[in-house]
Amino acid sequence: MALSRLVASYDQLILDLDGCVWIGGEPTPRAPEAIAALREAGKRIAFVTNNSRLGGEEYVRELWGIGVQASAGDVVTVGGAMQHLLAETRGGRTAFVIGTEAMHRHVADAGLKVLNGTDLASRCEVVVLGGTDALTFDDLRVAALAVRRGADLLATSRDPTFPQPDGPAPGTGAILAAVETASGRTGAIVGKPEPQLLLTALDRMGEARTLVVGDRLDADVAAAARAGLDAALVLTGTDPPSREVIEDPDTPTPIAVAENLAAVVLGDGDNRAA
Repeated sequence: MALSRLVASYDQLILDLDGCVWIGGEPTPRAPEAIAALREAGKRIAFVTNNSRLGGEEYVRELWGIGVQASAGDVVTVGGAMQHLLAETRGGRTAFVIGTEAMHRHVADAGLKVLNGTDLASRCEVVVLGGTDALTFDDLRVAALAVRRGADLLATSRDPTFPQPDGPAPGTGAILAAVETASGRTGAIVGKPEPQLLLTALDRMGEARTLVVGDRLDADVAAAARAGLDAALVLTGTDPPSREVIEDPDTPTPIAVAENLAAVVLGDGDNRAA
């Protein structure tokens, strides 16, 4: 299957998962077909995500479940990036974690002692915050207390929402905003728009002409700009931006805007220069 002229000019692509490849685990229109066409054309592919709810191997299984071939080396997760940062800079410290079981594993595997469920949780040295569907008021209370007492606050992203089939759900950024408001301090971000996920993908793929495809101007396109990469924006995400927002001189500029990933890769439908 022929690729679009845009994609044919690149050697490799970095694809965002939520809102680009899938929404709530269901593929965006013709996404598996588009990714298969990339592989048939010999394009290298990496998948990146700000979503820390699953581990890397779990994301690989999810990709195979929608008909997309992938290996662990193809997927760069913000949870893995968080684990790497913690291991390098905060090994041996104590932590309180807001997040899924996968995030708890990342923190423990980084060499930190997780204090969740103990009387010392609010006196931890690091608060690690990722996306979760099981947030409690006590999580917010303990995290805010710990940060007020001097704990570092690290979060996977500031994404306020993430896409679900029935509409946008509160994202990691919404949880982070609550902790920041209650503690009076600002957290540091590991995921996009910081460029590290994309740079890690490049380390694995090799230096070549690279296109990033994602659904968020403030995360995917911004991270690409910081990494010195071109980016295409798809409109299948949580809150598709208006044309006015896309053309705002204060926002990072995608080189193309398309209805979905298949439109970028195969040239279907609306695929216009930004």
